[in-house]
Amino acid sequence: MNDLVASARRVFALVRKEGYQIVRDPSSIVIGVVMPLLLILLFGYALSLDVKNVPVAVVLEDPSPDATQLAARFRLSPYFNAAVVTSMHTAERLMRRRSVDGIVRLPSDFSRQLAAGHAQVQILVYGADANRARAIEAYAQGAIGQWTARRQAQGQMMAGGPVNVISRLWFNEEVDSHYYLVPGLIVTVMTLIGAFLTTMVMAREWERGTLEALFVSPVRSSEILLGKTIPYFALGMLGLALTILASKFLFDVPLRGSLLVLGGACTLYLLVALGVGLLVSSTFKNQLVASQFSMLLTYLPALMLSGFLFDLRSVPAAVNVIASAFPARYFVSILQTVFLAGDIWSVILPNAAVLLGMIVFLLVLSINATRKKLV
Repeated sequence: MNDLVASARRVFALVRKEGYQIVRDPSSIVIGVVMPLLLILLFGYALSLDVKNVPVAVVLEDPSPDATQLAARFRLSPYFNAAVVTSMHTAERLMRRRSVDGIVRLPSDFSRQLAAGHAQVQILVYGADANRARAIEAYAQGAIGQWTARRQAQGQMMAGGPVNVISRLWFNEEVDSHYYLVPGLIVTVMTLIGAFLTTMVMAREWERGTLEALFVSPVRSSEILLGKTIPYFALGMLGLALTILASKFLFDVPLRGSLLVLGGACTLYLLVALGVGLLVSSTFKNQLVASQFSMLLTYLPALMLSGFLFDLRSVPAAVNVIASAFPARYFVSILQTVFLAGDIWSVILPNAAVLLGMIVFLLVLSINATRKKLV
């Protein structure tokens, strides 16, 4: 009995000692408390495969009562956020800018066709995400079907039957999910090389003390950062080249934009990722803590808050605001545009400007963080 009590006391002392160690060690709190909390919040609020509030442009070329009622069906639907325009040119411009994900065209002779019993409605859907495109197409056909059924219930029968729907998918005529997923994988590759790998290597050197030899040398902090950045930048560009070749020749994903524009956008994002990796490793010398923070700041947002796996317009507004702070969101937008739509400058330039601003911001912070270590 005495041995059992003594053993319990020893175990209690060890438990208390480890408890104090957990409180003093921030890495344990990050992994045990912060990480699960962030993951459950991200998966619970950010991950949404529902298709709601889809922005669509309803082209109302025929201002007749019938066409107006059908347009109102889309405006009242919970699945659509419809904007009524009067020309197809305006709607197509909105689609290329990704301001809308679909176009519903009611032709100028819609009421006459309806009276003759062979009315047609044209539906154009942004088809980069094949699954989302199918859902939007089905919802649009459902809205038209509900409008048709209501007319029939009111005794307004159509001579030739229901309205015929002509559907077409833009930028992904094959309805191939690789068109949407493969460009997003470039973001993952660049993030792993640029941020996560850089963070691990730099933190390991902090732990081993190999950077002290550089601190006592005439080398400047900016030169240290350049020396650490250039090799991983080259490695990242090599990974980029391999993913582009694989997307083109293995998965037949089209590259409708300029290769030069694609390379420039990837360069901007890789520099941002490298800046994040250098900043995190300069702030946290421990490999475990640095890797966890790097994953939280780069890899998880690149997967879940970038528009890679699902459209961010389906998530709550608060999560959308948080996602705007991460560079992967802007990079994914550029990639999908260059690969599938071409050089749409109204999309490329604003997103590239944000990435450039992040590069300057992270560069200043990294230099200041490194200079503090040299003092």
